[in-house]
Amino acid sequence: MTEKLLQYLWNFKVFKNFDFKDVEGNPVEIINFGKWNTDAGPDFLLAKIKINNIFLSGNIELHVKSSDWIFHNHSQDPNYQNIILHVVFQNDIEIEEFNDKKVPKLELKNYIDESILWKYEKLIKENQFIPCEDIFNKDNIPINFHEENIVKKLDQKSQELEKSLEQSKNNFEAVLFHSLAYSFGLKVNAFIFKQIAESIDFSIINKIRQNKNQLEGLLFGISGWLDQPQDEQMKIWKREFDFVKAKYQISDMKFHPKFLRLRPPNFPTIRLSQLAALYHNHQNLFSRIILSKDPNELVNVFKDIQASEYWNDHFNFGKTSTVNQPKTLSYEFIQLVILNTILPLKYTYHKYHNEEILSEILEFYKKISPEKNAIITSWKKLGIQMNNSLETQSLIYHFKTSCEEKNCLKCRIGFSILKDS
Repeated sequence: MTEKLLQYLWNFKVFKNFDFKDVEGNPVEIINFGKWNTDAGPDFLLAKIKINNIFLSGNIELHVKSSDWIFHNHSQDPNYQNIILHVVFQNDIEIEEFNDKKVPKLELKNYIDESILWKYEKLIKENQFIPCEDIFNKDNIPINFHEENIVKKLDQKSQELEKSLEQSKNNFEAVLFHSLAYSFGLKVNAFIFKQIAESIDFSIINKIRQNKNQLEGLLFGISGWLDQPQDEQMKIWKREFDFVKAKYQISDMKFHPKFLRLRPPNFPTIRLSQLAALYHNHQNLFSRIILSKDPNELVNVFKDIQASEYWNDHFNFGKTSTVNQPKTLSYEFIQLVILNTILPLKYTYHKYHNEEILSEILEFYKKISPEKNAIITSWKKLGIQMNNSLETQSLIYHFKTSCEEKNCLKCRIGFSILKDS
């Protein structure tokens, strides 16, 4: 037993029965279990109990052993003066001040099913895909679990986007550019690409996007790749970069994307060229995304995007490759961009304008095919079948926010497992 688990069981009222009696044998009726307090002070606030026909209102403190009251030095803390009930798993010693103040003591060990302790030990087991892997059953997944996870993810993303909006003076098009740059950078270069995008006033992007060489030259120049041109195309990009840099007074700051541990199609040279092509090809990119009503419309925005012709037989500057083919965006990459960038931005945009969009966004997720990655494969091994990206995105989000962090006591699946005694 841990104090955290004891608080959890008290908060969710997971007991064999509620015929509570204090250590003196007096019936204790819990009228209100109190509000779980995650800050400093007593564990449960604003509780109400009835004992010996007397109603008591105040706070409740929980400990694994009654002696923990002393070890935690609560006696001298003014935050713990209004305690109406001391709840413990095991009453190992008498606390004199509780006797003096006639504070009742409730021992819970006989009210808790032993199987819960066994299950909790299984939940916190190490070296597994998810902590509850040994006792997991697909039937433990609650109703509306996936929809609720997606809403949590969207709200979390929305908060991040709202901060970006404040910094960009509510310019949604600029935030879209920054977010797309982050996605195109993938895991290795996401933050570097976003820094590159944020270092450029978006009004400059709008002014030069019709000239693809200028747009590519700007992105490549800020990446520090054009200082020593090695071929004619690089000289063109360098000339355009110098022109744009001087005209718009762009700073000398350089950012250096990484190539290490990346497959050639994901090299930053290719991805930045594709990002430039996206903005060159779609002068009304933001409106197309916001007005889209179907995932296929979004896929169509990205499906014909490819790096400039130079990159057909290059992956890096000045080095010709034996592979000669257009560097297009794969469906898997487009899917990631839509799920992780476009849909959260659509959600935030309509939320900002007080327009109800949630049900439409959830339909987008349902219409997009399920993803394929290591996390999804591991969920499948546990017997879960996923039919769309609503379910895969939900389980990826749940793994990262609950399972990986071992937040089993804040997990609806964990709650279902523990309560199913």
